[in-house]
Amino acid sequence: MTTPALQIVKALNFAAQKHTDQRRKGERAEPYVNHLTEVAELLATHTGGTNTDVILAGILHDTVEDTKTTRDELVREFGENIADIVMECTDDKSLPKAERKRLQVENAPHKSDDAKMVKMADKISNLRAILLSPPPDWELSRKQEYFDWAKKVVDGCRGVNAGLEKEFDKTYARGVKTFGMKAA
Repeated sequence: MTTPALQIVKALNFAAQKHTDQRRKGERAEPYVNHLTEVAELLATHTGGTNTDVILAGILHDTVEDTKTTRDELVREFGENIADIVMECTDDKSLPKAERKRLQVENAPHKSDDAKMVKMADKISNLRAILLSPPPDWELSRKQEYFDWAKKVVDGCRGVNAGLEKEFDKTYARGVKTFGMKAA
């Protein structure tokens, strides 16, 4: 019998191996796995630790998009449901970046509740990273644009988890204050 704790550790190890050579874009160039563990922690906290599938999907959410991981591999290792959630959170990298971003906003309201929670946790983690360790080549306007875009994505995910929404709003408000933005 596989316990939730064993599943989570297996997913963390799997993701850490897949993302071994990846770093965050910030000035501190943190190991990418830091992002994945933060997303998992946000999901665990705001689901009371009871939704193991969403926590696992949070850990694995970038494996297909950013590594050579396939959906079939995720199904074999973690099951159909987790693979489905990850695929809902995966951008089509064959599309231009602007189109991928547009589609995230457009498609957010139509995602499953679990995928919406992963999206919210991912955006919270990304905004925190921009606040704490911004990419050195990002001008103020790019930071502001990212914050505003992330809010549009999260606005389409609202209604599934009040705790994640509150956490996002708090982080977004810090960005508004830090970057001198007008609240959207």
